[in-house]
Amino acid sequence: MSVIRRRWHFTGNVQGVGFRYYARYSAQHLGLTGWVANNWDGSVSMEAQGERAALDQLVPMIERSNRWVRIEGMTVENLPLKEHEYGFSERE
Repeated sequence: MSVIRRRWHFTGNVQGVGFRYYARYSAQHLGLTGWVANNWDGSVSMEAQGERAALDQLVPMIERSNRWVRIEGMTVENLPLKEHEYGFSERE
């Protein structure tokens, strides 16, 4: 079992198109914990924790979920695990 945590930063057509909703839905479907939030500059940040294979499926699943989502730029970094995190939430 290879549990890891990642943080993404997305730019493009990612706000006002249901990105956070589909991120939460996809993460829950994949059994991941974490959060997704809009940023003041129109970008979106997301942290997710779980099995490496599930994390690898997360972004492609979000992109397939909604034809209006268009990720033009993305950075990814690995983070330390967060203990006692349950569920996946949308932040304001």
